Amino acid sequence: MAYINDNYLKLPGSYLFREVARRVAAFKESHPDADIIRLGIGDVTQPLPQASIDAMHKAVDEMAHQETFRGYGPEQGYDFLIEKIIENTYKKHGIDIAKNEIFVSDGAKSDCGNIQEIFGVNNTIAITDPVYPVYLDTNVMAGRTGTLGADGHFAGVTYLNCNAENDFTPALPEKRVDMIYLCCPNNPTGTTLSRKELKKWVDYAKENESILLFDAAYDAYITEADVPHSIYEIEGAKDVAIEFRSFSKTAGFTGTRCGYTVVPKGLRGHAADGSLHDFNSLWNRRHTTKFNGTAYIVQRGAEAVFSEEGQQQVRALVSYYMENARIIREGLQSKGMQVYGGINAPYIWLKTPDNMPSWDFFDKLLHEVNIVGTPGAGFGPCGEGYFRLTAFGDRENTLRAIDRIKNKLHF
Repeated sequence: MAYINDNYLKLPGSYLFREVARRVAAFKESHPDADIIRLGIGDVTQPLPQASIDAMHKAVDEMAHQETFRGYGPEQGYDFLIEKIIENTYKKHGIDIAKNEIFVSDGAKSDCGNIQEIFGVNNTIAITDPVYPVYLDTNVMAGRTGTLGADGHFAGVTYLNCNAENDFTPALPEKRVDMIYLCCPNNPTGTTLSRKELKKWVDYAKENESILLFDAAYDAYITEADVPHSIYEIEGAKDVAIEFRSFSKTAGFTGTRCGYTVVPKGLRGHAADGSLHDFNSLWNRRHTTKFNGTAYIVQRGAEAVFSEEGQQQVRALVSYYMENARIIREGLQSKGMQVYGGINAPYIWLKTPDNMPSWDFFDKLLHEVNIVGTPGAGFGPCGEGYFRLTAFGDRENTLRAIDRIKNKLHF
């Protein structure tokens, strides 16, 4: 008989968004006429930039002719896209990134989950709480976290509490850790870390020979000058940080799938015998072994994001969603609710009324006003008593949702 990976049995219950879908489906079955507005999962609703559509149409036509047809491409990504990424994402911020330090993929979520494979199972990890589930769950699957306690925390994980009391700014770990996950702008809280705060983390990582795993998927939504767009804007970060980026929320590629990860060549870790090895080579081996590359057609669409027209269209998309964020934020505040985020990110993080448990508030919103959000408890124990709404809906539904909350939700 084959044995399973017992670490999967340590995962608590259903994956967050599957449980959300289960509850919504059950409600819909008993209330088939309900007009449900979904502000839960962070999926975009607006079409891809026209520049990307045009580029992908052209790429499809290329595939129809023998002289321009393409089969397998480079697993790490085509140079035409990597060069645009370097020029438009890093050089404009004064950051020097080499072509062989960038790995194009099918999205930041995949890379955030897969990156742990190149780290030893005995590494200790730190995550913010609340946190995007993929950071924690993939480490549980790998056997790096220990068992789940009654308080909702895994014994082998250092939790960095983030709540209104500490302005959603995590404190440095009291005990040394090897791997640290940071997301800025943050999902789920929509809050950010300043340049000064990120410098503390880079300094900590250098002093403790730790690695920062920095998720920058939402950098396009940053509006405040003191919030870095890349961890590599911080001096010394290339020595200690891996960065994940995505076209999903920036340019609407959630259904098209394209992202990339930066692994600097100078980033090193110890083997069991004490010898030093660079993570870039390890990730390159993992990437080329388990991944056949992002589709040529998709990469052409991503390249077009960096054209003059593409940049204008992306800014329009971001502005559309951030206007939704303003509508939600101000609408909730007018209801007397405590609200965070929505300034540098498309997520609004709110305190549940009267300290209501977050899953109870989920049910209340669904049943009373037919709105779907995401309970904070699904992002970790410190998310209890909070709730996330996304600004990725269309404008009409966003306005309708806030009108319902303001005029029909009672607490």
